Amino acid sequence: MKRSSLRLRLLIGGAVAIAVALTIAWVAMGFLFTRHIERQAELDLQRIGLEVVAGVTDVSGKLVMEPAPRDSRLSRPGSGLYWQVGVKGQMVRSRSLWDQTLRPDDHITGNDWHFGKQVGPFEPRVYVVSRYVRADATLPPVLVQVAIDARPLYLARMAFQRELAVFLFVLWLVLAAAAWLQVSLGLRPLAGLRTDVLRMKSRPGERMTGAHLAEVAPLVEAINDLADTREADVRRARQRAADLAHGMKTPLAALAAQSRLIRGDSSISTEGLDRAIASATAAVEAELARARAAASRHEEQASETLPQRAIARLISVLERTEKGMRIDFVNEVPENLSVRVDEADLTEITGALLENATRFARREVMITGGSEGEAAWICIDDDGPGMTPEAAEKALARGVRLDERGAGHGLGLAIARELTDATGGTIDLSKADAGGLRVMLRWPV
Repeated sequence: MKRSSLRLRLLIGGAVAIAVALTIAWVAMGFLFTRHIERQAELDLQRIGLEVVAGVTDVSGKLVMEPAPRDSRLSRPGSGLYWQVGVKGQMVRSRSLWDQTLRPDDHITGNDWHFGKQVGPFEPRVYVVSRYVRADATLPPVLVQVAIDARPLYLARMAFQRELAVFLFVLWLVLAAAAWLQVSLGLRPLAGLRTDVLRMKSRPGERMTGAHLAEVAPLVEAINDLADTREADVRRARQRAADLAHGMKTPLAALAAQSRLIRGDSSISTEGLDRAIASATAAVEAELARARAAASRHEEQASETLPQRAIARLISVLERTEKGMRIDFVNEVPENLSVRVDEADLTEITGALLENATRFARREVMITGGSEGEAAWICIDDDGPGMTPEAAEKALARGVRLDERGAGHGLGLAIARELTDATGGTIDLSKADAGGLRVMLRWPV
């Protein structure tokens, strides 16, 4: 069994917990047993004390014990059971005390028996009950003391604790075995998880079944979600590979044809060659954007970005282009607006959309932003020809290759949609007030 085994941890934890609980029980039961035997000893001593009190009389000013208590131990010197009565220098004691005396207790008050311990006449310790009583109404109170050797009671307690320790040790073994059985039965459903995981490994399309305990259900759901995510990633990777292959096939064929024509006739224009190179470049850029989206999809968007600054930098670049010089860019995004998107991702999203809007706008591109409820939004409007609802739906459709989206809008919108989805946002297309295309981006605050 491995040291890092969950079964071993549970077994060790259970065995230690049971051992601690039984040790506490052993100490507590020993204490309760001691209290019990001390209480029983006190009652026995009080009973003998009452017999002593009943026999104490005064004869001509002298204390006399008639009759003496009947316990035979009181007649044997050093037997361990003693009684003593004393007042004003007079003292009557049992024969068991012989030439010894019991030490008076100076803390006795009231008319109740006082129980305590003291050094014995022949023993290390004795239990003593003491009380002042009046043998006669005309006589002062006399101190009555009855004592018993504490050693037999101590030995009884030790014997009880030894036997109790053996019993509790056997009980610990039984409970540890029960804990092992409980852990084995409790962990048995995990073997089913291992079987499901192995089945998923051999057949990626398989998923873990729901026939598990409620405590394991969240783990099963998490593993199934992870498998779905990985399967979707594989599908996207295959689709991207197919897109790249398909997207590069035609431009490369055109490049080859143009190259052959140029070699055959140097007077042929290179415009076709430039278009083929641009098409291949667009396909590569789109695939790089998808790779960036795939990386962002697995990153937590923890950073805050100010869109107004990022958009201002993009506008300053676009204004230097041939088409951008003729476009009026209006940036009305609030300076304090922030979105929970990495700055590089936001720049790539808005850059693709602004470049797209610049290409089709006639005179103006307007960028606005704000927040409502639990979402922040950015809107990009142009006054170009716009798109039909069918074309907009097709441009944002999943699983459609870039070259199937049509010329112009398709590539920029595809890049923006991939990255927006990867950063947890949404993108919507509609008709702008100026008649062109409106692109609405939203991210949760």
